[in-house]
Formats: sequence, C-alpha cells, structure tokens
Amino acid sequence: MNKRNDRNDREEQSEFVDRLVHINRVAKVVKGGRRFGFAALVVIGDQKGRVGFGHGKAREVPEAIRKAAEAAKRNLVRVPLREGRTLHHDVAGRHGAGKVVLRAAPPGTGIIAGGPMRAVFETLGVQDVVAKSIGTSNPYNMVRATFDALKAEDSPRGVAARRGLKVSTLQARRRVVDGGRADS
Repeated sequence: MNKRNDRNDREEQSEFVDRLVHINRVAKVVKGGRRFGFAALVVIGDQKGRVGFGHGKAREVPEAIRKAAEAAKRNLVRVPLREGRTLHHDVAGRHGAGKVVLRAAPPGTGIIAGGPMRAVFETLGVQDVVAKSIGTSNPYNMVRATFDALKAEDSPRGVAARRGLKVSTLQARRRVVDGGRADS
C-alpha cells in the first residue's frame, strides 16, 4: 500500500511521460581494445498537447537516457489537438530522406503508426491518428520528420486569429465549400 502511494506521488511530481525510442551502441577503438559508448533518443510529453525529443550520449545507458530526457524537456513544442484526441487536419513533414504523412482519424481508430512515430503520438496525447513513414526507417529522421509535420499543424482558432475572423465564420465558410462540392 505504501509503495503505491509513493509511486503516485512521483507520477504527480513529474507531469511528463518519457519514451525511449532508440539506443545506439558505438565503439571507439583504442590501444587497449574497444571503448563503448551509448546514444539514446527519448521522446517526452505531457499527454495534453506538449511534446519534445532529445538525444543524449554517454558511456553508460542510464546516463545517456537521462541526458536525452533533459534535452527533450528543453525542446518542447505545443501542438493543437482537436477535442484533445486527434489532429485538426492532414499534414506532411520531412527531414532528410525521412517523409511522414499524418492524417486525422475518427474516434476509435487508435494510433496507427510505426515505432518512433507511435512514441511521439503517445507522449503527445493523441488517441486517434493514421500515420505513414515513407523513405528512411532511421528513428532519428522519422522523429524529426514527425516534429516537422506537427509544427505545421494549426487549429481553426489560430487560423481565424491570423485572418482576423471569428471561428464560427471560418467554420461556416468551410461547410458552404464542402456542401458546394457535393452538389456539383
């Protein structure tokens, strides 16, 4: 019983959830043999629309993960979510040879995405999304391409503010345009 209370207290102190995406072992050849080091890629988020990723290197795995988590906390971005569960619109992103396509999905779809992208969406708090990675399967480039796409995500409130309109006017225009296409 006491352990459970301690665990709940620790989870409340840390508002962030972190996911280890990838660990890479690297070797440096020296006179006496090989010296091993580790590089870690960590995604961190509050499951309410804020997410970040970080890269850490050290001689020990736990130290590399800790450094990556600290770097991730410094690089947090806010992503607007529709109803707190999915994206507002479809979006594509790229980084190097990595390309990703993210699509909003209806309730109950779940997270349909590959490993590194799945970690980003789980820590972001997205519950319904369909994502496809095209090109590289390198986790670093996939995560960076996903963040590139998420930075392009915009909410109707943000678009309305930029255009100097009310959100209801913007939504009404969208219904008229969609209705006009269906009749044609």
